[in-house]
Amino acid sequence: MRLENKVAIVTGGAAGIGRAICELFAQEGAKVVIGDIDSGGGRETVARIEDAGGSAKFVSTDVSQESQAQALVEKAVSEYGAINVLVNDAAAFVFGQVQDVTDADWQRVFGVNVLGPSYMVKHVLGTMREAGGGSIVNIASVSSFIAQPAFVPYNTSKGALLQLTRCMAMDLAPENIRVNCVCPGAILTQATELHREFTGEEREKFLSDAADSNFMKRFGQPKEIAYGALFLASDESSFMTGQPLIIDGGATAQ
Repeated sequence: MRLENKVAIVTGGAAGIGRAICELFAQEGAKVVIGDIDSGGGRETVARIEDAGGSAKFVSTDVSQESQAQALVEKAVSEYGAINVLVNDAAAFVFGQVQDVTDADWQRVFGVNVLGPSYMVKHVLGTMREAGGGSIVNIASVSSFIAQPAFVPYNTSKGALLQLTRCMAMDLAPENIRVNCVCPGAILTQATELHREFTGEEREKFLSDAADSNFMKRFGQPKEIAYGALFLASDESSFMTGQPLIIDGGATAQ
């Protein structure tokens, strides 16, 4: 019960890493409010949590629209009275080399991956201040640090999210609001399939090559990232802010 009596908003909680975070947080005692554009997946996450004895609500949310981010926060407060934890997991996966990326691509990837977290933080600040502090966890990526082929828009947005994390951590520390990020490596999710489809590679070769890129020679599982988010959300990381927590099987240690 590491999050007992806590209320957590998790964006992007309809599937993959976001769903794993929602389920683990609920298992650890949190009341969870899920924001996602995927209403079917979001409601399924709620049902899974409730079936396990937890408490969760879903709000259809496009975090790139500030009014919807604000509405998600207001719904969480109206349902549970406070917000102690915010996890910004919602992400747009836009690939390509710089000459291939359209203006719409740039607007989408930055709208979701950078502006979205900033809108969410902006609107949770009031309730976190009233609660005496809180923890914000951004789901960044090893793409925040490294260059990858034909990954220009996604990597650029995740690099920006890492710097946003550091800047917000500095500004919000006097209010006892911590801001950190988890940086996953190769995790087997729907996003993996999107990347494979973009490359056009045969599935087994793509998955094998990706797994071979780290010391442990395998993909990570969403729950392994969720445990990192749980640590940063909980009081166990109370003297940690402005930091990336890299969970990548050793890929960036090479």
